[in-house]
Amino acid sequence: MSAHGDPIPMMSRPCGPLRGEARVPGDKSISHRSLILGALCVGETRITGLLEGQDVLDTAKAMRAFGAEVTDHGDGEWSVHGVGVGGFAEPDQVIDCGNSGTGVRLIMGAMATSPIAATFTGDASLNGRPMGRVTDPLALFGTRAVGRQGGRLPMTLVGAADPVPVRYATPVPSAQVKSAVLLAGLNAPGQTVVIEREATRDHTERMLVGFGAEVTVEETEEGRVITLTGQPELQPQEIVVPCDPSSAAFPVCAALIVEGSDVVVPNIGLNPTRAGLFTTLRDMGADLTYENEREEGGEPVADLRARFSPDLKGIVVPADRAASMIDEYPVLSVVAAFAEGVTEMPGVKELRVKESDRIDAMAKGLRAAGVTVDEGEDWWSVTGLGHGRVPGGVTVESRLDHRIAMAFMVLGMASGKPMSVDDGSPIATSFPIFEPLMTSLGADIVKVKP
Repeated sequence: MSAHGDPIPMMSRPCGPLRGEARVPGDKSISHRSLILGALCVGETRITGLLEGQDVLDTAKAMRAFGAEVTDHGDGEWSVHGVGVGGFAEPDQVIDCGNSGTGVRLIMGAMATSPIAATFTGDASLNGRPMGRVTDPLALFGTRAVGRQGGRLPMTLVGAADPVPVRYATPVPSAQVKSAVLLAGLNAPGQTVVIEREATRDHTERMLVGFGAEVTVEETEEGRVITLTGQPELQPQEIVVPCDPSSAAFPVCAALIVEGSDVVVPNIGLNPTRAGLFTTLRDMGADLTYENEREEGGEPVADLRARFSPDLKGIVVPADRAASMIDEYPVLSVVAAFAEGVTEMPGVKELRVKESDRIDAMAKGLRAAGVTVDEGEDWWSVTGLGHGRVPGGVTVESRLDHRIAMAFMVLGMASGKPMSVDDGSPIATSFPIFEPLMTSLGADIVKVKP
């Protein structure tokens, strides 16, 4: 059952060509960070194009609980009157982050070096996910965490009253962990250093600089060394949020496998730490082109055009590309099912601890739909059947995971028989307009009675 109400079963039927313009919502990563950094400024930050999915709305609510004034002006226009670095007030209520691992981990970092306590919880999926990867480095600042067995939510954090700067090497590639440490470092004296052996999405570093923090990035033998000078006075900003490449993945991938399709996604963010999927799809032979390439707010953007690609080939996805497309592997596996040959995906153990075990969820669903999948702890492979040869015709479990639900809705658009998911309600956490947007392009997606 969905944490936000009763389950909403959904069905996707084979459809004709997908055509038109897919205006996907704003980037979720940038939306979260805009609200949090806006709350850490003194003055008003204005945000245009904010993603209004449940994950981001939960972060907005959390910033209000910590004392910031967050206002929704309608049509994606928001403002945040911040309280300044170190100015968070102690919240009166438990902070409910719903389904959002990004939200809870970044917020934990932002409050970890203030002398306050806060208790965090979430839905059944989030409360089952490990938080030690964030609370362990935050403890180096002097933060204390008390949660359920295995370092799980609900959890209370007691911020460090006298924080010390930290030097931390991330044990696994994780933009959430890196960002939490950097946000905690804002209210610590001296320099906080994060070292990542493998580059992850760099929105936090870019946005910190945009808000006036002193951040340097250096490539060394140790890896990518990010140094933040603590206790800056952040300056409020005007932010235009580009379209979310993780959400764009769904109409783009659908266009590649549905015969006759031609879809344009305008104003899509092409940050190199996020665009691994599109590079991979091109390597597979996808007809993808970038038009009107430009830069907005320090982020590269373009209009992305995707056309039906009947001759897709299976490839080995480089393991070092995983961090730049970790959320896109579920829908990539759907495209791989319609390619010729085997698509191998190594270095993806992070998928085991997302909203669900995404390797297991996709493997079981694809096998039920007639596709061969092999898997290990940190790899999986899909043996493609080629265009028009995926049988489909089954109902799969979404496991409270929005990306699993949307991936199987995409599969149903090109399979022999319709695909169904037991609960499509989690889609609202990241892509609330998924169903009407895909329907406007020509998809046949319907909610069905349980």
